[in-house]
Amino acid sequence: MSRDTTAPTPAERVDGRLWRVAFILVLGTFMASVDATIVSVGIDTLAGEFGASVTGIQWVSTAYLLAVVTAVPASGWLADRYGGRRVWLAAVGVFLLGSALCALAWSAPSLIVFRVLQGLGGGLLPPTGQALLARIAGPSRTGRVISVVAVVPLLSPVLGPLAGGALLGVASWQWLFLVNLPVGLAAMLLARRHVPVVAPAARRTAFDARGAALLSPGLAVLVFGLTEIAHGRPGTAAAGVSAGLAMLAGFVAHGLRTRRTPLIDPRLFARPPFGAAALALLVLGASVFGTMFLLPLYFQTGRGLTAWQAGLLLAPQGLGAAAGTVLVNRTIDAVAPRTLVLTGIALVLAGTVPFTQLDHGLPDAATAAALAVRGVGMAMISSPVMNIVYSRIEPDRIPRAAAALNLLNTVGGSLGTAALAVLLQERLAARHQDVPAAFSDTFWWVAGLGALAAAGATRLPRTRAARRRP
Repeated sequence: MSRDTTAPTPAERVDGRLWRVAFILVLGTFMASVDATIVSVGIDTLAGEFGASVTGIQWVSTAYLLAVVTAVPASGWLADRYGGRRVWLAAVGVFLLGSALCALAWSAPSLIVFRVLQGLGGGLLPPTGQALLARIAGPSRTGRVISVVAVVPLLSPVLGPLAGGALLGVASWQWLFLVNLPVGLAAMLLARRHVPVVAPAARRTAFDARGAALLSPGLAVLVFGLTEIAHGRPGTAAAGVSAGLAMLAGFVAHGLRTRRTPLIDPRLFARPPFGAAALALLVLGASVFGTMFLLPLYFQTGRGLTAWQAGLLLAPQGLGAAAGTVLVNRTIDAVAPRTLVLTGIALVLAGTVPFTQLDHGLPDAATAAALAVRGVGMAMISSPVMNIVYSRIEPDRIPRAAAALNLLNTVGGSLGTAALAVLLQERLAARHQDVPAAFSDTFWWVAGLGALAAAGATRLPRTRAARRRP
């Protein structure tokens, strides 16, 4: 483990101005991340409001997710072409417009259409905000800033259902969307005043229309196919997954052959340490969102808890993630990335194993402790992985790298959730509807995802990057 005992130079200190910029930009990520989960607890309410079936109203969540994965790939090109701050402000505006229209929806189809608009804005916010912040911070300060910003997506699976349950307890369903308006307006006003302008790329490239026609629809169709697996429609799922994979294979072939700059360069994944970092984030997304799918479902179906009670039981994971952020912030510039990430994966595994014993009766105290340990571990994975990429890659390639990382995390979450839903259904049938035993079996697969992430993390750098000035 390599350490640097020299004092940081003034240029390397994270001053109040940079923390203010980070806080403003993280508001956009917070809105987009929480909104992806806040509606989940209101599905039954929305179905009753619009007289729709639960299967039909599920498109309120699915449409948002499909719009997000459609928008993310274009974020790098947009930031290069128009500048990060301008794109970020426009994305907040689109997200707020979609939120307002969702609150005014008069039917299930209209709500689904407005959720697509909301998802297009929400999909641009995390990668654009991260890339903009990395450019403003510079390589020597990126690690400490990202260690705080990266915790937000880890909190959203906990805070979203909790906030959704609280809102529905005191207000109408419209507030699931109206709650975004004051946060977004404040973020826009603060950004215009405090976030500096980062110039667009000096060499402007043409939009990769062929790549966009393959990548974004291919991802949307793949994610749709994965969600159909979870809904028990194997025929549609097989067609969606096959078509999506075929389009993605076409995009990779196009990206390797084209002389123009592709929407996301497949060659990035062959450049160490980007490939290992990408694998770690892909598996982390599957583990985080997969677990946040399983546990609330178990609490509500296996134990009969309300959405609010389930959210409270999940809160220790958020507290653990916050504590892990403090730890990473103090060590990220002194400890080798591989050491931090492998330690984080070990903690996630340690926090997952207790859930393989649900059929033996897991006390609430043990559940809270396991979730807190998982939260600490997750913070120790995501922040160092992002720092590896943002501090070592050329500044002009940061927007496209941010798009690739966020895309993998989103797809990983979709893949993990769909796969675990199928496994849970199979185990419920095999266990003759013994709910605790079926969930216990499924959590062994979550532990397996952690082992896969550990294998990929062994390829991360053994030493920290040499400090460079911004």
